This record gives sequence, C-alpha cells and structure tokens, in this order.
Amino acid sequence: MLQNFRAVSLSYKKAPLDIRELIALDEGSCRQFLQTLKDFIQATDILVLSTCNRTEVYYTSDDDYSHEIVKLLGISKGIANISQYLDYFTIVNEHRDAVQHLFNVAMGLDAQVVGDMQISNQVKQAYQWSVDSDAAGPFLHRLLHTIFFTNKRVVQETSFRDGAASTSYAALELVESLTSEILNPSILVVGLGEIGADVCRHLKDSDFQNVKISNRTQAKALLLAEECNMEVVPFEELVEAMKAADVIISSVARDEPFFTKEMVSRLNVLTYKFFIDLSVPRSVEPEIEQIPGVLVYNIDAIQNKASAALQRRIESIPHVKQIISESIDSFEDWTKEMNVSPTIQKLKNALESIRQEEMARYMKKLSTSEAKHIDEITKSMMQKIIKLPVLQLKAACKRGEAETLIDVLTDLFDLEKQSSEAQH
Repeated sequence: MLQNFRAVSLSYKKAPLDIRELIALDEGSCRQFLQTLKDFIQATDILVLSTCNRTEVYYTSDDDYSHEIVKLLGISKGIANISQYLDYFTIVNEHRDAVQHLFNVAMGLDAQVVGDMQISNQVKQAYQWSVDSDAAGPFLHRLLHTIFFTNKRVVQETSFRDGAASTSYAALELVESLTSEILNPSILVVGLGEIGADVCRHLKDSDFQNVKISNRTQAKALLLAEECNMEVVPFEELVEAMKAADVIISSVARDEPFFTKEMVSRLNVLTYKFFIDLSVPRSVEPEIEQIPGVLVYNIDAIQNKASAALQRRIESIPHVKQIISESIDSFEDWTKEMNVSPTIQKLKNALESIRQEEMARYMKKLSTSEAKHIDEITKSMMQKIIKLPVLQLKAACKRGEAETLIDVLTDLFDLEKQSSEAQH
C-alpha cells in the first residue's frame, strides 16, 4: 500500500481576502495548530502552511479528516460557524494529487505572482515547525528534501526565478504607477516583516529618494535603514509622518486594522494619499476610502504586471513542470520501495537466522581464526543470495507488482513466523 498523503487548502484561487484573513495563522498559531492536529486526528507527516495567499494542512492518513481539520481550524480561530465557509476550501484526497499540489505551491507555480520566491522560504519554515513539533515522519522528511532539491534545479536550469517578479516588486510597480505625476513623492513603509523589508530593498534600488520607514521594534528599523540608506520614523511619531506621505505601504502584523478611518480622518488630507496594504489580516481599514482623497489598495489589488521578468517566468513554466514531474516520479519510486523495506528486512533476518543456526553447529569444532574465516564467507554468501530478491522486489515496485512478490517471499521463507519469533 502507498502512503495516503492528503491536503486541505484555502487559497486566493477560491477564497477572497476577507475570507482568507479570517483563517490566516501566524507562526505561534501554526505551531499550536500542529499540536492540536496531533492530539485530535490519527495522522502522521503533518504540515501547516499559512501565508497571505493560503492556509493549508497536509497530512498522511488512511482516513479523510478534511472536515475535522476545518472544524479544528474554526475552533482555533474562534469561528463557531466555519462550516459556512467550507465551499472556499479545496480538499485533495488523492495521494499523488496532494504531492503534486505541494510541489506546485513550493515552486511558486500556484503563487499569486508566479514564481514568487517568498513561498519556498515559507514552506521551509512550515517544515521546520513540523520537525520541531515531532509531526514529521520519514515520508515528509523525504518529500520536503526532494522539494528543496527540485527548487535548486528550477533555479539552476530555468529562468523561473529570474528578475524581481514578486508581491513586493508588484507593490513597487504600483507605487511607480500611482506617483508618476508627483515630483519627488514621499513614501512611508510601516511594518518591516519579510514582505515589508523586501519592499524597502526594491525601493532602495529604484529612483525614489524620499523613503521613510517605521516599525514598532525600533532596532529592526535601524538595521534596515542602515542597509537601505533610509530615514527611520519613531513609531510614536507615525501620525506626523503620515501627514507628509503621499504613499503609505503597510505590512503591519496584527489581528485588527492598524490604520483606521478615525485615525486617517485626523490627517486633514488635502491631496491624494495612497494606502497599499500588504497584510493578511488587513492592517488598513477599507472604510478609509470614504475619506475624500484617500485610496486603498489591498494585496488582491496588486496586479501581476507583464514585466519582462514575469514573461520569462511564464515561458519557463513547461520546463518547471517537467522538472517537477521527474522529481515526483523519483519520489514515488522511493515511496514504493519504502513500502517493501519491511519485507526486505524480514528476509534478511530470516536468512541471518539460518546462517547463525548453522554456524552454531560447527563453531565448537573450529579455531578462532577458522570461525572468523567461516563467518566472513557465510556473510558474503548471504549478501549475494539476498541481492537478487531485493533487486526483483524494487523492480516489481516500479511495475506496481510488488504485493505478489511479497506474498511469494513471505510464504517461501515463512517470514511472518520468523518475524513473530524474532519479537519474542
């Protein structure tokens, strides 16, 4: 039997931002939810991935726990009637389809900005959380390391990761479009997590000169300011900085909007002011747009611009899919071999038991050097005897015929009895 790998996914493809932000999990919540899943479902190889575009659970089990997982997700987020959102979820219960889905996500094929490099780092983080929670078994270890190796091939062999076609770069292109007629526009970046820091690095490499940054943790802002040659605004002076800013880019991480209608209405906006909200959950209250002159762009509004880099990525997709297909085929061969490894081990134990019994009959008649010599000879014989059945088993795996050969070997060598005796 193959592993039964499954996935439960809520992503931008089916769920709008207002649904995704209800379900989104931060690092602490992901780690806690991993433990909840371990306690409440009979599954192994559990992976919890939550980004601005998706919240997903991967797991291995003979049983379909998708509805239980969605209910537990609702409980962890305090959503009593989460069943009303069930249609926004995608359930993947076919083993190979779930493997394929994780490959596509990790490579960036399913990213809102195709080829977005951030997702591969987010998958690595999710894997580390599984390892830390003791929720990763041999199957998940092998799968994720195969994915990491595949990612290296994609980087080395294709143009899929070339250029700066990421969510943060798409934000930069939006800023350029919004400020095209403003002389020396003032830009304020608030919240310096991964995406906020990436936006700053893109701004550093652009023509914008008047960029200020602010973060609740001042030390983090100072480090990034030194790297990007930008001015730091103390968090307590944020309102004054907002008055001067033409564009405010927010990636503030919190459950409730940080920029509210009440806060922005006190700015006495005289010209256009643009808010770009890169947070999930949203950090900019949508009602801000009711204030004359204020426009809000959320993460779903950032379009995939047809830049040269993005076009090269799109043209690379067939090659990326081919690399993924080769990796999955190789991984599935390993998976099948993993399923026959217990039989191989039983066969080795059975032959070793025969060897030990026969050796015991003659050891008393042999000198120490003769016994050592005979031991080496019989070990070598056993290795040669077992080599062909092992090769045949592995070949049968690739043909999908392993179960027949397993039954033959089990009967021929009475492996079930041998295994039972070995345990007692």
